[in-house]
Amino acid sequence: MDWRDYLTDTARAVSFLSRITVPASVFDGHDGSLSRGVRAFPLAGLLVSLPAATTLFVMLVLNATPLLAAFAALAVQALVTGALHEDGLSDTADGLGGGRDRDHALAIMKDSRIGSHGAVALLIAFGLRAAAIAELATHLGPLGAAMCLPATAALSRALMVWHWSALPPARSNGLAVAVGAPLKSALNLALSSGVILSAALLVPAASLFAYFLAVLVAALAAAAFTARIRRVLSGHTGDTIGATQQVTEIAALAALAMAS
Repeated sequence: MDWRDYLTDTARAVSFLSRITVPASVFDGHDGSLSRGVRAFPLAGLLVSLPAATTLFVMLVLNATPLLAAFAALAVQALVTGALHEDGLSDTADGLGGGRDRDHALAIMKDSRIGSHGAVALLIAFGLRAAAIAELATHLGPLGAAMCLPATAALSRALMVWHWSALPPARSNGLAVAVGAPLKSALNLALSSGVILSAALLVPAASLFAYFLAVLVAALAAAAFTARIRRVLSGHTGDTIGATQQVTEIAALAALAMAS
């Protein structure tokens, strides 16, 4: 693997997954495809989560309550990412909850307005993550809890690539189609790097058992969610890819909190 190409893919992935500005030169000659670039999603997810992790650490050190620090970290994360994955979660929840059939569900997901199912999904997602992060802060301390954020960010971005590759496109157009399907080699590198990066952070921060539990629960959540999407939509969309990140991050954080 050419590390210069990998770092370029990482910069492009950071731009795709967040509002962080990267040098325009990294897009010179790029055709917009992410078929290879998804291999860098775990590392990009880790980098994108660092402002939120720093916020959590600083606020806990300054004696903020764990729940306040957790919500502040999530707010920073939403600002950095532009709530990209939260948008996918809410649209997917509206489609699955309100769709009479596949076509109706896809039409609902394309609507920019948020419905009751999407609103409830967002409330649950923020609440569960905040509660889990607060629990981690209580048991692991400022540094340990902060390390859990980039770890679960890397793992969840790897699993969203798996969801992407496990299903065909649900539409003949759309963002997921425009940027291309993940290459097998890119999927393998995304999964392996997600597992390695999360291990490097979670084992010192929590324990080996907590790490294995987080990976297992997140993988099961990804498999269950993907199976549901396959039954209802017969394929992925950009929204379901983003929703996979949210579902697996919640699962991983909850597992870590319960194991700590």
